[in-house]
Amino acid sequence: MHAFEYLRASGLKQASDWLRQHAESRPLAGGMTLVPSLKHRLAQVSHLVDVARLGELRGIAQEQGALRIGAGMRHAEVAADPQVRSFSAGLAHLAGLIGDPQVRARGTIGGSVANNDPAADYPAALLALDATVITDQREIAAADFFLGMFSTALEAGELIVAVRFKKPLRSAYAKFRHPASGYAMAGVFLTEFADGQRRVAVTGATDGVFRWSEAEQAWAQGRTPGALQHDGLLNDIHAPARYRAHLAGLMFQQALAELAP
Repeated sequence: MHAFEYLRASGLKQASDWLRQHAESRPLAGGMTLVPSLKHRLAQVSHLVDVARLGELRGIAQEQGALRIGAGMRHAEVAADPQVRSFSAGLAHLAGLIGDPQVRARGTIGGSVANNDPAADYPAALLALDATVITDQREIAAADFFLGMFSTALEAGELIVAVRFKKPLRSAYAKFRHPASGYAMAGVFLTEFADGQRRVAVTGATDGVFRWSEAEQAWAQGRTPGALQHDGLLNDIHAPARYRAHLAGLMFQQALAELAP
């Protein structure tokens, strides 16, 4: 592990100031990805800014028909919160499927969204629920936030404060878990809004989360889409591309079956 300086922020403004002052700094919340990356020298930072105790990053509240979840909320907290369960059954179910109990007890929604691992669960929920990422500087629509594998629209020194989700009429999430890590080999999030709009988002099967337009069209027509057709299907030691394509189709059917009437 490379040497770095540890800073514990006492407030959001102090954390934001430190992150902007030190170009090679990174925020530390749950540390589920960052800490192992530092240990194995896959990442190098000059300063770690601890934001885990900031009250400004905590809380779950409904506001003007939307649900705002603080970036510092842990996965287990999101999964168990009654407001989340009543707002979006799919979102609560998704949070309860992340990793293992240890990861859910420490990992945060803000960290997962900022990291944008191609097999992470939350990005699918953000796209399907037409969410907005709220930072200490601006608001970014989920459709504009995820740019590719481990890449987002966040600027250097920018910190996620909260995520705001639109209210769905129905939602559901299904994934095929990697047996060791719990990551999604293929995960599909389905959302239907009150105006009839339907969204389908896929994670784990390709190099980044995306909306599955063919599945959205098939769903609207009362059909199932079959296997996923996508040029960026992952083909690695965990699963060949053809298998992931098949899994995506199966997870669509499973999520559809789980949708509350």
